[in-house]
Amino acid sequence: MKILVVGANGQIGKHLVRFIQDSGDHQALAMIRNKDQASYFEDLGAETVVVDLERSIDDIANAADGVDAVVFTAGSGPHTGKDKTILVDLDGAVKTIEAAKKANVKRFVLISSFDTRREKWLDASDSFKPYAAAKYYADEWLRSTDLDYTLIHPGKLTNDKGTGKVNAAEEVERDEISREDVAHVIYQTLADETTIGKEFQLVKGSTPIEEAVKSL
Repeated sequence: MKILVVGANGQIGKHLVRFIQDSGDHQALAMIRNKDQASYFEDLGAETVVVDLERSIDDIANAADGVDAVVFTAGSGPHTGKDKTILVDLDGAVKTIEAAKKANVKRFVLISSFDTRREKWLDASDSFKPYAAAKYYADEWLRSTDLDYTLIHPGKLTNDKGTGKVNAAEEVERDEISREDVAHVIYQTLADETTIGKEFQLVKGSTPIEEAVKSL
């Protein structure tokens, strides 16, 4: 399987590309914003493609040509303004979904926020609302398609080393999770077709990742 990782230069993206390349069974195509970011992925033996997520659907579709799956891990980050939140977390996600459709790529995995249900963020802080709204509408857009999608809702992200164990279900108690474990779960999700059409929350836990994914 050849997998286009959108947002590959982010921390989850870098871990995911490593998992894919280490598997020996699949090949990652890392979508990066500029060529200066390529060396990390080339050292792993992964291919790269330079596309700015703020460009056109056609540009992203060209990057997705010939791949078997697309994973959207991109995010504007906590230190950008509302404009980047809209352009990356919402418009970037929607354009990538449309690009996958245009490139005839059915398998799509989207990394969302922990709980994007409207009633859960209406009373959130003003600084958080734009991010929550962007994720809400991106999720809704994906659900409305006929793609073979999986929606993953991780808890608070940390840079701790992954444990290889998680708690994953349709609804779990809010907690944190390492970015490395999120990437590992994405990889297992791609390897397990029973996750198609499902979405789940994800936090640290005591269940081995492969087992947790199979139980969804």
